[in-house]
Amino acid sequence: MPRRPVIGIATQTLPGVPGERQPCWLMGRSYIEELRKVGAVPWDIPPIPHDPHTLREIFDRLHGVFITGGVDVDPTRYGEPKSALCGTTDPDRDAVEIALLQHALARQLPVLAVCRGIQILNVTCGGTLYQDVSAQVPTALKHDFFPTPEQPSRKYLAHDITVKAGSRLGRILGDGIVPVNSMHHQAIKDLAPNLAATAHAPDGIIEGIEGMDGQYLIAVQWHPEELTETQPGMARLFTTFASAASAA
Repeated sequence: MPRRPVIGIATQTLPGVPGERQPCWLMGRSYIEELRKVGAVPWDIPPIPHDPHTLREIFDRLHGVFITGGVDVDPTRYGEPKSALCGTTDPDRDAVEIALLQHALARQLPVLAVCRGIQILNVTCGGTLYQDVSAQVPTALKHDFFPTPEQPSRKYLAHDITVKAGSRLGRILGDGIVPVNSMHHQAIKDLAPNLAATAHAPDGIIEGIEGMDGQYLIAVQWHPEELTETQPGMARLFTTFASAASAA
């Protein structure tokens, strides 16, 4: 790559524990490592929506945006009351990621989003979410294969996805049927009008989306950062993203 692109990643709030830990902003190590391995420069962005001037200074230095997994998107962001089935939310993170995505869309910066990332991208663009797939989609597969102390692996391949032929995602993954991991209980309900669904689970749940105007804009519901060593297509998601950001 002609330069190392700077990739913005919004962090998540970790509440403090009195006498043990002050409040923190954090990001998972595997996301950072995958970006670093493909030559990108990860830039963790604090969830400080109250300071738009600082955020703007950060945003203006970015060549691309990576949106990661994490807690649930607050349903008020897509016009619904929060149900008992919705989990922990992080309103400050929601606000910063929406601002970050709006910046990337306006500037045509490359975007790669995973898990929660596909959800907040859809919401940013005007779509809605299932607050809990198992409750709201009775015919759905089990999607919430979260790690446990007994089974800590994040690499478990839970189900296949079908990828649309000829799509950018299909060209990157290189196959029409791809096995993926699955660690989510929310998913896209109403797809935003300016996005295209290009991958689905066998139960019809949207697993991949992309932009329709030529911008490198890809989001997936699974966690490809955990599968790059075993599936070349997952590694290509990061290399093509970094290359696009380098050229931005």
